[in-house]
Amino acid sequence: MPCTPLSGTQHALRTGAYEAVIASVGATLRSLTFEGRDLVVPFAPDEVRPAYRGATLVPWPNRVTDGRYTFDGTEYQLALTEPARDHALHGLAAWLDYEAVDKGPSHVTLAAVIPAQTSYPWRISIRTTFTLTREGLTQSVEATNESADAAPFGTAPHPYLVAGAGSVDGWTLELPAAQVLTVTQERLIPERLEQVDAVNPSRFDFRAPRLIGTAEIDHAYTGLARDAHDRATVNLTDSHGCGVSMSWDASCPWVQVHTADTGVAATHRIGLAVEPMTCAPDAFNDATYDYDTGLIVIEPGDTTVASWRIVAL
Repeated sequence: MPCTPLSGTQHALRTGAYEAVIASVGATLRSLTFEGRDLVVPFAPDEVRPAYRGATLVPWPNRVTDGRYTFDGTEYQLALTEPARDHALHGLAAWLDYEAVDKGPSHVTLAAVIPAQTSYPWRISIRTTFTLTREGLTQSVEATNESADAAPFGTAPHPYLVAGAGSVDGWTLELPAAQVLTVTQERLIPERLEQVDAVNPSRFDFRAPRLIGTAEIDHAYTGLARDAHDRATVNLTDSHGCGVSMSWDASCPWVQVHTADTGVAATHRIGLAVEPMTCAPDAFNDATYDYDTGLIVIEPGDTTVASWRIVAL
């Protein structure tokens, strides 16, 4: 009997010049190519997914500071899954094995349930659909609260985009965000929401396309400029003008950008993480902050939906 790869069941999608592979563990975008060119940093099927590369993040993206939050008057303590910084990182479903409930040559819908537990006592049903068309790859995430009480929630994807050969340093970024969330240096705890042109603009302001160069970023942005269809778009291009674009709808008022400063030769600055988020970092502690974190509260029986798209340039 053949063994299932370490990253789970592989779901290959193809349309025109696009090909994608979705791995069932974490509902992960394992690879995405256009005319054979990588649009995201891939990994091998029989490889434990490096960090959160391509994973679907639920029921929260980013970090919950100290893994501790209060909701509806009750304090909860999450497992500290980012031990180096003592935070709870990227939700509870990154290592769940999702089941395919609908599949065709160019789409797959995966489903999983986040069980109620002492640190997050709500049962949340997740359905995520990946659809590949000639306009790129779209992912949608539907979350339904199957509990008797309202539940805090957030979601995001975690792809590392690739513009072309080389590293992040040689790529041009266009990021239409007016505000950046500053964080503490060592633990990345949210501090203040600042205008990108008021706090280190050479590091944070990419509203006009420019070379990333040596800028090191691991920050959340908001104040996004949107088109007539209420979509925000990030463009990443190489020196020849080829690259990749990622856009998302109004369900995601935030985006985390990370230049993959791992310090490890094999992974250092090899892609740019672009993570459209329905909520800010540490949104479970919404009352702590003087800005709108975007925290979603799903009432019993209700469903919330978010989506985003990756396309070749």
